[in-house]
Formats: sequence, structure tokens, C-alpha cells
Amino acid sequence: MTAIVFFIFLFIVWLLLTLNITIPNIVAAAIASLIVTIFFTKNTVKVNKKIFQIKRYFWAFIYSFIFLWECIKANIDVAYRVLHPGLPVKPGIVEVESVLKTDIAKVFLANSITMTPGTITVDIIDNNFYVHWIYVKSMDPDVYTERIIGRFEKYIMRIFE
Repeated sequence: MTAIVFFIFLFIVWLLLTLNITIPNIVAAAIASLIVTIFFTKNTVKVNKKIFQIKRYFWAFIYSFIFLWECIKANIDVAYRVLHPGLPVKPGIVEVESVLKTDIAKVFLANSITMTPGTITVDIIDNNFYVHWIYVKSMDPDVYTERIIGRFEKYIMRIFE
């Protein structure tokens, strides 16, 4: 069942990205989707029944705007630091503890942190994320946990857990 759902998903994504409904394109979509499905569904794709709940799509939609806003703010902050004559940076690696339980939620959070300018997820060990931060504002774990993952974690939890 998982492989069929994955194949259909890939097939639809191909057609939506190409916006070309011709026989050669449909055949190419089917072949590419089949190859990817054969190689990746055996050990990697686990479809959770929760994914079919409409409320999760609502929270994903809301999250996209939260993430966009945080990226805009972070881009402005990094641009300020780069253009400032004094180059106000105080880099460091901080350990941030998350309450997320599922692997997909942790990976999504790690990618969200990394895609936000000024932070990069270096490692994940259990529930601890090691994040390189361009300007460590505080040595208090509660403060930097809230600044780095507080804005994302509650929405990711609603989407994936």
C-alpha cells in the first residue's frame, strides 16, 4: 500500500511540475515514479495514517507563513551583520532540546533551522539538536531554545505528531 501511495504521489508531482499532459510525458512520469518507488519505498517511506487528517494540512499551511516570516526576519538580520562595519557576530554551537518524538518531525525541524539564515543544524542526538548560531545572544538554554526552535516546534508538532 505504501508503495502505491508513493508512486501516485510522485506521478502527480511530476505532472504538476511539468504542466504537460502528453503521452511521452505521462510515460516518462510513470517510469521515473516507478524507478524511484522501487528504490526508495522498501526501507525509507512509512506512510502514517495521520497524514490523511485535514487539520494537519491546515497547520502545514499556517506553518508555511510562519516559516516565511522567520526567514525574512533572519535574512534581514544576517544582511545587517554582513553589511555592518563592525561585523557583529558571536558564533557558537548551542545544544537545543526538543520535545518532538517522531523522526520525520525532527528532520523537518532540523531542516527548518538550517534553511533559516544564521543557523545550521550540525547534529541530532536523541532529542538534542546541536545548532551553529551566527550570534549567540544568551548562554541560558531556555532563552536560546525559545529563539531557535520555539517559533517552529509547536507547529511541527501539530503537523507530524
